[in-house]
Amino acid sequence: MAVTEFECIDGHTCGNPVRLVTRGAPALEGSTQAERRLDFLARYDWMRTGLMYEPRGHAQMSGAFLYPPTRDDCDVAVLYIETSGCLPMCGHGTIGVVTMAIEHDLVRPNTPGVLNLETPAGKVVATYTQVGRKVRTVKLTNVPSFLFMRDVEVEIAALGKLTVDIAYGGNFYPIVEAQQNYRDMADYTPAQLVAMGNEMRDYINAHYEIVHPLDANIRGVRHVQWTGAPKSPGSHAANAVLYGAAALDRSPCGTGTSARLAQRYGRGLMKKGDVLVHESIIGSQFTGTIEAETEVAGLPAIVPGIQGWAITTGYNRILLDDADPYVHGFVVG
Repeated sequence: MAVTEFECIDGHTCGNPVRLVTRGAPALEGSTQAERRLDFLARYDWMRTGLMYEPRGHAQMSGAFLYPPTRDDCDVAVLYIETSGCLPMCGHGTIGVVTMAIEHDLVRPNTPGVLNLETPAGKVVATYTQVGRKVRTVKLTNVPSFLFMRDVEVEIAALGKLTVDIAYGGNFYPIVEAQQNYRDMADYTPAQLVAMGNEMRDYINAHYEIVHPLDANIRGVRHVQWTGAPKSPGSHAANAVLYGAAALDRSPCGTGTSARLAQRYGRGLMKKGDVLVHESIIGSQFTGTIEAETEVAGLPAIVPGIQGWAITTGYNRILLDDADPYVHGFVVG
């Protein structure tokens, strides 16, 4: 019986967990981080489920592995894992990874205060402020983001017919805004948002083909973004993002905020230089900005900026013991 050991730094970004694996990452094949992601999914996804699912994780668990970059213009490569899968990009996870990696001297950026990351979705640049050992804030310049489909018709049992936009911000998001059969996420309990989000995700994946125009391996909807009026001072909008089987993002969601910026830009509601202070279900905030205009396969797109903070909460040595009938984890719900 084999026992696989991992050493981890645990923390959270604006309330949502991040587990950075510092020892135990598998050797992966591939000439790019995107190819390494596919190799991980083919051979090592049991590590993701073992580290993220119960009993070693929980519904909200999210994490990452660090690798040497395959690109000369990057300092480090990141592989993202969470209960919903092995993601192309994770915004809150990146803010946590940068914070923990810099504070624990795991990476040495070529330029102090700037960490260039190779993600499966592309290059992401993180600028950070540091006081002594502590990283106070991290701002990501994310991958190009765009409004992919607008006015998509869906139907779920609890709400009936809805119209949503689907936008990409490193992952694809159906964005549910106020309309006839839906007013505000505050009208529903977290359990109701989870249940309705699962039904919507299943409906969209069954009825629509959602594929990144430049990378056919980035496909389908893993998340659903419910929106509402903000409650925290200074916020412009609120959101609650479903991921996995039963998780609502406790942070304002980095790739979700990028998608919402792209959606608003695509609808002519925001322009280059505009700011969106995005609020989570617990009231924490990301500051989203439209840094630049670009295009992706002919689609109007933006380069989003996402700023937030993260905190280390502890250190963890995790064992995946083949003698354990739940070594690869389980999901309830």
